[in-house]
Amino acid sequence: MIGSARGFLIDKDSSGEIVLEVAGIGYCITVNVGTLVDLPELGEEAFLHVHHHMREDTQQLYGFLTVAEKKCFESVIAAHGVGPALGMAVLATLPPSDLRQAVASEDVESLCLVPGVGKKTAQRMILDLKNRLEGSDGEMTVSASTAATASPVADVREALSQMGFGAEEIRHAVTDLQGSDLSSMLREALRRMAKK
Repeated sequence: MIGSARGFLIDKDSSGEIVLEVAGIGYCITVNVGTLVDLPELGEEAFLHVHHHMREDTQQLYGFLTVAEKKCFESVIAAHGVGPALGMAVLATLPPSDLRQAVASEDVESLCLVPGVGKKTAQRMILDLKNRLEGSDGEMTVSASTAATASPVADVREALSQMGFGAEEIRHAVTDLQGSDLSSMLREALRRMAKK
């Protein structure tokens, strides 16, 4: 089993497929869009935590910049009916801390922002992930008080939805949106939409 890889980045494309040359061997590794953006230029050295996904008919490597992302991915694909492709889509939309908070607060709408996840799938994922995600990366888990309240990102999504924006537009606007002040976060989301 391959758990990590350090080598030279010799190819990458916008679909998330990269080739990392390690000791003269080029490994094809799938990464999400966020990871792809953060990787160095071609020819430079890169390090990835790797999930080696094995099935009877195929093997695939999935790469992550942090242990938290890798462990989150492994927890997500352990949920009923969630395969690696959907697992990567979940992490591309919701970083580990956001995913953990969405699950803890049973925020179905956040999970529905993931392409391919509908309301029923989101509800099932929340049930399956409740215990799996707690402390999965060694970081502090979401407290009961946090779980009881919606996240600021959820409030921004709700505001944008009330303004008439579609789910796909909202998903792009709130991806990696940071902060705690609702009005400034909403302004940033609207600025991102205006740029499109």
